[in-house]
Amino acid sequence: MRKTLYIIGLSAFVFSCTPQQNVKKSSYKPKAPVSQPKTAVKTQTQEKPKPQITNDRGVEFFTTNIADATKNDNTASYGSIVSAKPAGYQVVKTYFPAIAQNFRQKYLILHYTALPDDKSITVLTQQAVSAHYLVNNTGDREIYQLVDENKRSYHAGVSSWRNDKNLNDTSIGIEIVNAGYTSDATGKKIFAPFSDDQIKKVAALAKDIIVRYQIPATNVLAHSDIAPTRKQDPGPSFPWKKLYDEYQIGMWYDEATKKSFYDTAVSTDFTAKYNEPSFVFNVQTQLQKFGYSLDLSGKWDDATKKTIEAIQYHFRPQNYDGIMDPETWSILQALSQKYPVK
Repeated sequence: MRKTLYIIGLSAFVFSCTPQQNVKKSSYKPKAPVSQPKTAVKTQTQEKPKPQITNDRGVEFFTTNIADATKNDNTASYGSIVSAKPAGYQVVKTYFPAIAQNFRQKYLILHYTALPDDKSITVLTQQAVSAHYLVNNTGDREIYQLVDENKRSYHAGVSSWRNDKNLNDTSIGIEIVNAGYTSDATGKKIFAPFSDDQIKKVAALAKDIIVRYQIPATNVLAHSDIAPTRKQDPGPSFPWKKLYDEYQIGMWYDEATKKSFYDTAVSTDFTAKYNEPSFVFNVQTQLQKFGYSLDLSGKWDDATKKTIEAIQYHFRPQNYDGIMDPETWSILQALSQKYPVK
């Protein structure tokens, strides 16, 4: 028994001292440091320095455009900057101006007063009607300003053009002293002429306004264009083509395009289909598409006749009988092609 125990103990000792080939030796391996993602540092975009606000005796002005003119955005201020003055606080212009802005003044509307000079002044300054400017007929070099351009004058009344209504909100109005019209024995309206001095004044004034406010040609209009059932001014005696040709003011059609439409119109039986409701409806649709506010009745009603007169006053002043003849039709088509609604 003692011998057996001795052999077992010796075997255990020998085993414990023998190298263990199947046992893996553990070796210390230091842990690789875990790299923390770096917080991205935002680099501020360097803004271009903005032009300074001009201060004249405590009144602030900003007369530079830094916005995108191709989008009709404009930051220039044609007048003093109007700012709030909240009690206990200071309004600062650290970030003035924002580039996302444009002008309220989208339209230029021309009128006649149908009154002499003195009465025109009285009515437009003392009664519930006004305009931003009044062009007199006294032969001098003065143009009367009656309303601040940044404010609404009451010149357009109930009005509409293309997608816009109530054009007092978005327009500048120019009144021109003129006697308006009288009616002859047949009821035809006979319109008084404008003097050359007046037209030169109107052209210079209109050009200045159009350039400053970037007013497009389609938005230089007669009162009769924006209210054809109520108004005739400035009437067919006003030389729209002269303003277009000599001063690049307003709209006019291309003669070659007009002739092409005219040739097509006269080659068809224009007269035979004149009273067909479908033809009347098409005429009304084309007038509406160009910009005039008109219900599509399919009838030669009074509103349609007056709207045709309005386009004739502006673009076919030789004959303003309110009849959609081939020439008026071809002018309308040429205008629509040249000045499509965008």
